[in-house]
Amino acid sequence: MSKLTFGAGIWHFATYVDRYATDGYGPPRDLIEMIDLAGQVRDLSVVDINFPWSADVSADAVETALKRNNLSVIGITPEIYNREFSRGAFTNPDAGVRRRANEVCNQAADLVRRFGASYVKLWPGQDGWDYPFQVDHRKLWRLSIDGIGELASQNPDLKFVIEYKPREPRVHMAFDSVARTLLGIEAMGLPNVGILLDFGHALFAGESPSDSAQLAIDHGRLFGMDVNDNLRAWDDDMVAGTVHPIELFEFFYTLRKNNWEGVWQLDQFPFRENGVEAADMAIDFLKHIDTALDRLDFEALQAAQDRQDALSAQKLARKALFGI
Repeated sequence: MSKLTFGAGIWHFATYVDRYATDGYGPPRDLIEMIDLAGQVRDLSVVDINFPWSADVSADAVETALKRNNLSVIGITPEIYNREFSRGAFTNPDAGVRRRANEVCNQAADLVRRFGASYVKLWPGQDGWDYPFQVDHRKLWRLSIDGIGELASQNPDLKFVIEYKPREPRVHMAFDSVARTLLGIEAMGLPNVGILLDFGHALFAGESPSDSAQLAIDHGRLFGMDVNDNLRAWDDDMVAGTVHPIELFEFFYTLRKNNWEGVWQLDQFPFRENGVEAADMAIDFLKHIDTALDRLDFEALQAAQDRQDALSAQKLARKALFGI
């Protein structure tokens, strides 16, 4: 079994609101409370933290809470997807709002340095469009590339990761797939921009997460990853391995095969479930996957794949993962 590092987005430990339960699924929690909950999860050692915080939460207080819970920070996620950026962050038609997005991301970059984190995570969920004829597609794509490229050029000492997703909150996001995101990154031409591959987003996009990971690795751009699960029709952010365990196994097989090393990170939204229990359950399954990879006959599997022998490959994978 390899030495693993497990992480989670701090939002995993928040309380949630949807368009029906407008009062939320529990009392609101501040960032410090969420960090203290994260500290209760077995084997969890790093967190991804949203920014900005409420005015009464200081960086010193966050640092104290992290130390109290033996946690470190892997990334800072600037909130460039909230109401302020409802018409876009990097692609907003208002140049002043675009400057504000750059400012928020640069503040997040300063926090990455302070906490010794690995990257600024960009999820430009409002960058895109909703209706036919709404945007000039060439201009919008150029704004997407230039906005992130400017930010990465301003901070050459840091990594920036783009988390793509087909839709939500915009009906169509600009960075909607692994291939389109790689095209954008290559157009930027900067070494410090890469992809954070969300397993559930790849499912939602109709991709094979394993194939998406291989493509990003082949281009040298897989800087991070999140895992969760869904029913493919939406970004449900369910507990990892509860719906697509065999595809999750293939995803981590691809990472192991390519000697990719990084944090195995959760991006889950346990609306009605206990957040600590949901994280423990996911991490227990991820540990099982890691052990199954040790059992998997890589040479026999490669031979089956060279023949494109689906049944033989499935038998090898199922035996390693399920013991059948």
